[in-house]
Amino acid sequence: MLHPRRSGSDCTCHRPTRRFVLAGLACTALAPQAFATDKAPQSAEDERFMRMALEEARRADFPFGCVITKGGRVIARGRNLGRRNHDPTAHGEMVTIRRAVVSPGSAALRGATLYTTGEPCAMCMGAILWCHIGRIVFAASIEQLATVMDQIMITDAELAARAKFAPVSITGGVLAEEAMELFKRSR
Repeated sequence: MLHPRRSGSDCTCHRPTRRFVLAGLACTALAPQAFATDKAPQSAEDERFMRMALEEARRADFPFGCVITKGGRVIARGRNLGRRNHDPTAHGEMVTIRRAVVSPGSAALRGATLYTTGEPCAMCMGAILWCHIGRIVFAASIEQLATVMDQIMITDAELAARAKFAPVSITGGVLAEEAMELFKRSR
């Protein structure tokens, strides 16, 4: 891209340097690794709480169920209520966060773990980051969900990388096949 320094006939333009081009290519090659989701083995606790999220998903308008825990205890549960409430923001994560804020309060969300049947969308991930939830565990990824429904193709890892003020651990793929069966049936 050319950037004129001055207008008129004495214009000198900057051209990208070789170093600039090589640095850009290197960043492009490394980006998928920088945004990778944790591949840590799922724990029995992760499976137990994800099964609770799947229970919520079975009763949801769309199969997005969510559970928030802290210290091994459930502090809130929720599910997608978008159709029922005529509210496009009533995603499973948003409903659950709203319930947690009412009781026990927003301070309880700091460092909590959020379990959800589908990787949170950009709206939900923004709320998760602003609440300073410390860990996200999801079943189906954005990429998997996009095979059965419309999705904004931005991963949680990409959004988290841009929010240095709110470090969050992300674990994906916990009971993903079970979640995807629910999503496929809901089409």
